[in-house]
Amino acid sequence: MNLFNVYSKYEVTPVKGKGSYVYDKNNTQYLDFYGGHAVISIGHSHPHFIDKISDQLHQLAFYSNAVPNDLQEELAHKLGEGSGLQDYQLFLCNSGAEANENALKIASFQTQKSKIIAFKNAFHGRTSAVVNATDNPKIKAPINKTYEVEFHDWNQLATVEQSLQKEDVCAVIVEGIQGIGGVHLADVDFLEGLETLCKQHGAMLILDEIQSGYGRSGHFFAFQKANIQPHLITMAKGMGNGFPIGGVLIHPSIKAWPGMLGSTFGGSHLACAAGIAVLDILKEEGLLQNAKAMHQLLIKDLAALEGVKEVRAEGLMIGLEMEYPSAALRKHLLYQKQVFTGSSSCPNTLRLLPPLSITEKEVSIFLEKIHSSIPQTQYA
Repeated sequence: MNLFNVYSKYEVTPVKGKGSYVYDKNNTQYLDFYGGHAVISIGHSHPHFIDKISDQLHQLAFYSNAVPNDLQEELAHKLGEGSGLQDYQLFLCNSGAEANENALKIASFQTQKSKIIAFKNAFHGRTSAVVNATDNPKIKAPINKTYEVEFHDWNQLATVEQSLQKEDVCAVIVEGIQGIGGVHLADVDFLEGLETLCKQHGAMLILDEIQSGYGRSGHFFAFQKANIQPHLITMAKGMGNGFPIGGVLIHPSIKAWPGMLGSTFGGSHLACAAGIAVLDILKEEGLLQNAKAMHQLLIKDLAALEGVKEVRAEGLMIGLEMEYPSAALRKHLLYQKQVFTGSSSCPNTLRLLPPLSITEKEVSIFLEKIHSSIPQTQYA
């Protein structure tokens, strides 16, 4: 049997990881400034993370949501403390796409409507409903186009207000920071305006924090720079540091009823052990504060690099827009300098998503490597 060939892959096969590095079968060391799409939040192979999962595996790997699971309660408590959102409710699932699917479903239940407002360059997932709210027609099959969706300009409220005035919108879904779209930051006035408009017109506000959450921005959630309380907050990637887990934070005004949502594997014992370990490490090692500190070390030097048009960044979610396509630079960094970085839907933008645990030494190494790479690639 062959694999269904849908992925464009790097020609590097990591077989182990430690901290901010991964290693191939020849033990070649690669600095990881991408974290597998922002998934690696606490670093590779953290001892506490390994111990938590290993200990749980020796106890009970899985039982369904038909029985109580104290680990879910512990995860919810620690997540409430870490995020400052203790009054919200938690629904656990397995991925970011699932989290957004469930958020849209809750919003539709609450409003009894189906029209969605999203934003240009948005990416919310590849599954049935959320792919329709993703701004990429290539990945939408006809079966996905099951409800009306409008894509509005980023950081602009006027057309959103005009649309909401029709009173037919179920939800506005917006990323805390656009990731795949090229690391575009949401203005505080934009987020606060969306909350006001949603309240005025009976729509749900969904904050997609799949990539920008869990300390990535230097806040626990990127939207927390604004004074808002979204109806729904979705999360995944950094939540499990590589173990599949996702979740929806649900405003206390929204009431659950039996059977409203469900998941066989969501909130499994192993997934919760992984999620608890991540929250422990974020707190004990001060990784949100570290993300802010490493941001300051990176940004000034990145902005001064030759050929850089713009640096868009909060915390350790960084978009480096070059004056030319970034593909040659990304490949040179990987194959010649042994550094993983990421692409975006903007061909000139390089995405940098290192673990929140990176050190000053690793920042210095990265800056030296990218500085020496740019002259080799800007005319490629």
